[in-house]
Amino acid sequence: MTNPDNDSYKNELLRRLNRDDLALLQPHLEPCVLNLRMNLEKAGSDVAMVYFLQDGIASVVATASEKEAEVGLVGFEGMTGAALVMGADYAAHECYVQLPGNAFRIEAERFKVALAKSPTLRLFLLRYAYYFHIQTSYTALINARANLEERLARWLLMCDDRVEGHRLAITHEFLAIMLGTRRPGVTVGLQVLEGRGLIYSRRGEVHIRDRSGLKASANGTYGQLETHYARLLGDSPA
Repeated sequence: MTNPDNDSYKNELLRRLNRDDLALLQPHLEPCVLNLRMNLEKAGSDVAMVYFLQDGIASVVATASEKEAEVGLVGFEGMTGAALVMGADYAAHECYVQLPGNAFRIEAERFKVALAKSPTLRLFLLRYAYYFHIQTSYTALINARANLEERLARWLLMCDDRVEGHRLAITHEFLAIMLGTRRPGVTVGLQVLEGRGLIYSRRGEVHIRDRSGLKASANGTYGQLETHYARLLGDSPA
């Protein structure tokens, strides 16, 4: 349940904070614009800022031996900098803006001071950190066992949950990075989904036409994660 004092925020974590915990963060929250490809965290480097997204989407991308793939998504349901909540100071993966938007950000040092002052703030945000861990584990399972069409359908649904309307400004090249596959495979996958009337795809854009049909194409890879969010943090943001 959201608090009346938090209604000015679109970010679901800020909306769910109790008044005392929000009061610790609020004086230090700075609005900012999230530009495409803006780097929010760099692998192996200290976390400098924590971002509570209002809209737009950030991708957490793992890299090894010049190979890269998305392992997690952050939208208005979440935050970056979860490592700080768990007592670490550095990011394990890259995190950058996939779809432009807006956020409130707070300096890492001020954020850590607030965590130290309030055990309830840390406990609440640990629940989000656990949710994000569940998200990455599902992504690992699905990337290993699901076919490209199922993975693509799931990814489009997850992005659609985090944007207003049903239009995603995304290129085939970027989609290939997100799904850890080759660009021609993404093109074929989009063509299959478009042939079924589920999406409309053109250069740099994907429009969702039929969410129910897209869920069917995801073949059970979408839905469990969203249930975990509701169980841990309240009603699902989707």
